[in-house]
Amino acid sequence: MSNKVFVLPPGESWIVDRFVKEWNEDNADISTVDPKKADVIWLYADWAWDRVRHVIHGKKIVTTIHHIVPEKFNQAERFNFQLRDDITTVYHVTNQHTYDFIRQLTKKPIVMISYWANNKIWKPTGTRNDLRKKHGLSTDAFIIGSFQRDTEGSGIPKNIFLPKLEKGPDLLADSIIEFKKKSIDYFDTEVVLAGWRRQYVMKRLDDAKIKYKYFDLPSQETVNELYQTLDLYPVTARYEGGPQSLIECGLLNIPVVSRPVGIAEQVLPSYAIADDVTTASPHVPNVEHLKLPQGYEPYRKLFESL
Repeated sequence: MSNKVFVLPPGESWIVDRFVKEWNEDNADISTVDPKKADVIWLYADWAWDRVRHVIHGKKIVTTIHHIVPEKFNQAERFNFQLRDDITTVYHVTNQHTYDFIRQLTKKPIVMISYWANNKIWKPTGTRNDLRKKHGLSTDAFIIGSFQRDTEGSGIPKNIFLPKLEKGPDLLADSIIEFKKKSIDYFDTEVVLAGWRRQYVMKRLDDAKIKYKYFDLPSQETVNELYQTLDLYPVTARYEGGPQSLIECGLLNIPVVSRPVGIAEQVLPSYAIADDVTTASPHVPNVEHLKLPQGYEPYRKLFESL
C-alpha cells in the first residue's frame, strides 16, 4: 500500500500553489488534501510549516528548500530552520547550490530532485510572427524577455524602486544595455517584461532609451505566448531554486543564457553559463527528462521509500 501524501501549499496565489495543484491533480492515487489522513506531509511551502504543526506527530516529514539567500538568512531565519529541522525526516532540494548551503545546517538526509516540466501547459501555440503581431510587438526586432518579480516591495516607500538583488534585476538591465550596444549595427533590440514589480528594470531601460513592452500580471496562457515571441531569455539571478524560466524556455524552444544558479548546470551546456551572461552563447535548455509524467517519478519513489 502506497504512502498517502499531503502537500502543504502557501496559499499565496504564487507559483508554489500552482505546483501543489498540479501534483494533487496528477497524483491523486497517493495524495490527500487532509493532513490528518496522510502518512507523509510534504512541506513544499516550508515557510508555512506552522499550519500543520498540530498534525505532524507520527508522520514522515519531507521539507523542500527551494533556495536560500545567504544575505537574508538572519538569526530569525536560522532559528526557524532549526525548529523545522527537529521534525523533518528528509530534505528535498532542486539544485546543488541549495544542497551545499543546507548541508552545513543539518545532519538529516537531503535528496536532490529537479522540478518537473509541465509540458501540458507550456507548449507551442502559434508562429513567432503571428504571436508578435497579436501582442503588438515588432516582427523585425531582436526581442529579449524577462518574466519575474524583481523590485523590492514590502516596507519600501512609494516611488522608491530598489532591486531585489537575489533576482539580479541590476545585472539584467546591465546585460540588456550591453546586448543593445553589441547589436546596434545589425538589428533593433526590444524587451518584453512580464510579472509583478518590474519598476526597477523599467526605469533602467527608460534611462537607456531601450524600447520595451510591459505586461502586468498576464495570465499563464499569455505568458506561454510571450515566451514564443522571444529570441533570448537571460537568467541573471544571484540565487534561484529553478528558475522556472529555464524549464519553460526548454519546453518552448527559447534560447537562454544564464548565470551559474539553480538548475542551470543541469539543463544547459557550460558555454551558455557565465557570471556575465553577455559572454555566454545562447542554448535551449534540455528538459526532456523532466517532462510529465516521468518528471513525477523521482518524487513518487521518494515518498514510497519512507
